[in-house]
Amino acid sequence: MTSANSTKQNSSPMTAKNSERDFDLLALGEVLLRLSPPVNERLVRGDTLEKTAGGAELNVVSGVSLLGLHTGIISKLPSNDLGTYVKNRIRFLGVSDDYLVYDADKNARLGVYYYEGGAYPRKPRIVYDRAHTTFQEIHISDYDEKMFSSTRCFHTSGITLALSPNTRETAIEMIKRFKEQGTLISFDVNFRGNLWTGDEARECIEKILPYVDIFFCSEDTARLTFLKEGTAQEIMKSFTEEYPISIVASTQRIVHSPKIHTFGSVIYSSADDTFYEEEPYHNIEVVDRIGSGDAYVSGVLYSLLANPGDYAKALSYGNATGSVKNTIPGDLPSCDRKEIDSIIREHHTTGRHSEMDR
Repeated sequence: MTSANSTKQNSSPMTAKNSERDFDLLALGEVLLRLSPPVNERLVRGDTLEKTAGGAELNVVSGVSLLGLHTGIISKLPSNDLGTYVKNRIRFLGVSDDYLVYDADKNARLGVYYYEGGAYPRKPRIVYDRAHTTFQEIHISDYDEKMFSSTRCFHTSGITLALSPNTRETAIEMIKRFKEQGTLISFDVNFRGNLWTGDEARECIEKILPYVDIFFCSEDTARLTFLKEGTAQEIMKSFTEEYPISIVASTQRIVHSPKIHTFGSVIYSSADDTFYEEEPYHNIEVVDRIGSGDAYVSGVLYSLLANPGDYAKALSYGNATGSVKNTIPGDLPSCDRKEIDSIIREHHTTGRHSEMDR
């Protein structure tokens, strides 16, 4: 075990032959429209809804883009005003829309979800409206074969696998084609019980784990979905013993109340058989927790790609980006590398901290 202040450099799959590609990271996933009542208003009585764009994979590539790498989103949007709104948000975040395709059918639709914030003892609530969306009609034939050799790393999540048989088939085929081109494969289990059962998730995900290099899975998900037993560290290591996975990352969140969380994580590197941990971020003032797990993934992936072999630094970036996202409204991150570096320095500094950045 080592702390996140370590500067030890190790051999890493991040130094693979794909370092000269056009993109650092591409991700496949559905982009959603989020509608939320303001502040602590209820869905059942409020009359105003604020709209934002989001989606697990878009959240990830947005975070990596803000930190300084070249990213793109692979998705399918309706060719209407809502699709244009989402495209504009994607471009604003510096994410490439080169691999966005569009559906001009009159029935094409963007997935929607409604989010209501919580306040103790009332928990946050979500209502989904994402059946029969345009993204669920995405197909491998929508994309040129050159895409599969255009990026250093490809990322997707269990949400994409769970949406429909077609998205599952398309995602699995993309994973295989990217892997054939020597691309690093990143996968976040991101289990959602309203999309599929634990048994369904396990059966599907176990088929793709032989292709995965970087694996994100919480301890609770590992126990409930993959039926793992033992300590958290034993569980993480077991994935690398059963599959050719190089890195396993697991977040550790303590929810004191909807407004106060503690956030940290553990990263295990099979290359040096080492667990990396640091002091978590305590008593985070939560404004909006949606997307914080995705922000964590973005921090880890950014650092693994920018600083090959420095897993302690990847841990620091992941913990910082995940923690800070809790303080920002909406799904998408908004911190650049300068701000995140400042947060990391302060987190690792003992003694008095300034109350204002000025």
